[in-house]
Parts: sequence; structure tokens; C-alpha cells
Amino acid sequence: MLPAGLFLQFLLAGGALFQDARLWGLHGAVGGLLAVPVMAMLAGALWGRHLRGFGWWAGVILVLYGVQLALAAEAQPLPLAFHPFNAALLLAASLVQPAKVERRRAKNHHINGDQ
Repeated sequence: MLPAGLFLQFLLAGGALFQDARLWGLHGAVGGLLAVPVMAMLAGALWGRHLRGFGWWAGVILVLYGVQLALAAEAQPLPLAFHPFNAALLLAASLVQPAKVERRRAKNHHINGDQ
């Protein structure tokens, strides 16, 4: 859900820049709603037995999300310029974590399947 939401954020920002500035409001609202999957990933990594070991990645995603919100709140042009770069880092991290989960699942399935 997080990568899809971040993709939507990129589309909304592009639309706001090149078509309709009113999309910035929707961009901000969707950005706030992305706290739900960020917190769900962290909760799953901390309390889900099968997701133990992924807390580090969930923490990285939480920190990047917090930085993203702080950058969006900053009115200065220079810090705001880092907002798209941090969004790209957040997108990359949000894609790495599920890939690592799937890799572990496939490895465990392979090991358990051989018995």
C-alpha cells in the first residue's frame, strides 16, 4: 500500500506543478494518510513473529516519513528542495522491505518444502 501511495504522491505533485495547483491540497492529504501503512509496517515488524528482523527497515521508513513531513512543513526553498529526493529514498525503502520479506518467505518455504 505504501509504494502505491507514494506513486500517487508523485503523480499528484506533477499534476499540481504542470496542470492544476489545487492538487497540492490532495497531495498533502494523501501524504498524511500514508502514516497508516508506515505505522502498520512498524507494528508488524515489532509484533509479528514472522516479521521479526524487519524492524530496522520499518524504522528507516518511519524516519524517512518523518523527515518527509518535516520537509513539507518547512517554508524555506532549500529544505523544501530535498522533499522530492527524500520521497525517492522513501519509495526505495518501501520497496526493499517487502522484497526482503518475500525473499525470507521463499527461503523458508524452500527449506520447509525439502523436509
